[in-house]
Amino acid sequence: MPTLATTRMSSKGQVVIPEAIRVQFGLSAGTQFVVLAQRDVMILRAITPPPMDEFSELIAAVRRAARRIGMQKSAMAAATVRVRSRRRAGRSGK
Repeated sequence: MPTLATTRMSSKGQVVIPEAIRVQFGLSAGTQFVVLAQRDVMILRAITPPPMDEFSELIAAVRRAARRIGMQKSAMAAATVRVRSRRRAGRSGK
């Protein structure tokens, strides 16, 4: 049976998720959500990072693809430096 609870929205648009539901879903302060809305229904879905083994699989696939096209480690490192420097420049407003 679904858990049923009520809550209210504050004047700042904040909604408190009742404790029973926070416990049921293992939610804590700082949990991020995607909010989906259609007509009169809103759905909150907690954003959870994928398991580390999925990252390992992705990294292995990227390395295999890089080897297939003959990309050198130095070229991959240089590309990483370029992307990171662009991100830093974007954050600083440059």
